[in-house]
Amino acid sequence: MQTIILAGGRGARLDPYSRILPKPLFPIGDKPIAAILIEQLKKAGTDEVIMCLGYLSDLIKTYFQDGSEFGLTIRYSVESEPLGTAGPLKGVEGLKDNFVVVNGDELTTLDFRALYEHHRTVQADMTVAVQKKTTHSSFGVLEIQDGQVIAYAEKPTLNYWASMGIYVINKTVLSYIPDNEKYDMPNLVQCLIQNGAKVSSYESQDLWFDIGTLGDLEKAKEQLEKFKF
Repeated sequence: MQTIILAGGRGARLDPYSRILPKPLFPIGDKPIAAILIEQLKKAGTDEVIMCLGYLSDLIKTYFQDGSEFGLTIRYSVESEPLGTAGPLKGVEGLKDNFVVVNGDELTTLDFRALYEHHRTVQADMTVAVQKKTTHSSFGVLEIQDGQVIAYAEKPTLNYWASMGIYVINKTVLSYIPDNEKYDMPNLVQCLIQNGAKVSSYESQDLWFDIGTLGDLEKAKEQLEKFKF
């Protein structure tokens, strides 16, 4: 199994700490976030990791080297300008027919092998790992049609599916990504849907943290004992 880790972001919401340390190297316990992720991927059957880098790339390469310490191969693709979350994929050479893509700041108990096999079983062009979320509105929510109020709910509970930032992609999808332009995963998903491609969902109830802020980082540390690696 081949996996791309997207680890090129600036991590602005973790400023000022991210000025000196890239987000994938932020520690959870005694290991960086990305090291925990790579160990999970190894156990799931990943034998090659491609890390797409940008900001402070040399620090990440110095830490992970060629991957031999983790029992797999690690190679790197470095962007000179920020290309978003989908744009970097276009510049990666030697991709297999299907590959996993994951953000480098993910901490989750998701079964990556099960996700990958689901994608292959349903023969999707792209599979998105999703998790159901609930939000409580502080306002009355109205439905408007042609200037008329046709429904009203007072402070409703809203349910929605959130992308976990984890995907399996068929290599043919790369043709939809423009060359050397900033292009994000939501753009790619919308483009695939508009062109009739098969975009599958993989529903997860696993523990999942997207480490975007210092608060997220502290919550992840508190929950560390629940992770089963």
